[in-house]
Amino acid sequence: MRRLPPLNAIRAFEAAGRHLSFTKAADELNVTPAAISQQVRNLEGFLGTPLFRRLTRALLLTDAGQVALPVFGQGLDQLQEGIELIRTSEQSGILTVSSAPNFAAKWLVRRLPRFEARHPDIRVRLDPSMHQVDFERENVDIAIRFGQGTYPGMRTDFLLPFNVIPVCSPKLLRGENPLRTPSDLVNHRLLQTDWELSAGTQAGWAMWLMCAGVDHIVPARGSLFTSDVLTLEAALEGNGVALIDRNLVDEDVAAGRLVKPFEFILETEFEFYVVCPEQTADLPKNAAFRQWVLDEARL
Repeated sequence: MRRLPPLNAIRAFEAAGRHLSFTKAADELNVTPAAISQQVRNLEGFLGTPLFRRLTRALLLTDAGQVALPVFGQGLDQLQEGIELIRTSEQSGILTVSSAPNFAAKWLVRRLPRFEARHPDIRVRLDPSMHQVDFERENVDIAIRFGQGTYPGMRTDFLLPFNVIPVCSPKLLRGENPLRTPSDLVNHRLLQTDWELSAGTQAGWAMWLMCAGVDHIVPARGSLFTSDVLTLEAALEGNGVALIDRNLVDEDVAAGRLVKPFEFILETEFEFYVVCPEQTADLPKNAAFRQWVLDEARL
């Protein structure tokens, strides 16, 4: 076990030794000359030898002081370097983000290059998962979670709503049974992600059709998937009409790969949140990612 003198005593001696003045050392460390003098005496007591010769109009280092000054100066420099390394590691390095797989694949991954361009010193490690993260045990920095926003002990920021819309391939707007009104869905396969299995929600075709005022279509037909990515792939291939979170299809719609045949949106009580432990939320790399992803959601 190291037996070391107090850090303040070392700092006071090192500053006084460089300046050969208690007054100038006091100005540098923002304390009084008397405080510097007392800290130096504490250090001399700890070492058992005087470090200065105190003359009437001068302050000189003793032989022991001349030996100690560069040693303590080097030690303080190394301590400062260590502190800077810690600060740098907080601002850069690997940032592990846990996200629901579908949201990660269809929303987050497409936007990450913009974060990397803004913060080239931070490398994002994306971990797709649905389970509730143990941040410390799993070494996760930030999570994007889907739910109702109740996460005790966490810094929780609303990110995006979870609202579902029908989408399909443009070719379903043409042909023998073109989609023009919700009633035309009777002639098409209904594609849906089983959110009840994957996340515990109940939004589905039955609810969408009821809210859209359509009562002559049996909703429990067509394909059922456990992944939004699979549901969208089926829709892109023209295999039916998918009911999907609108956040996941904005770019496909903008590119013309998918279309929204109807404007009715089914709003749900579930939302996406950015979640981070309170004690690490303001670390520079965590704060940078949190602010960036919230900005992206507002675009």
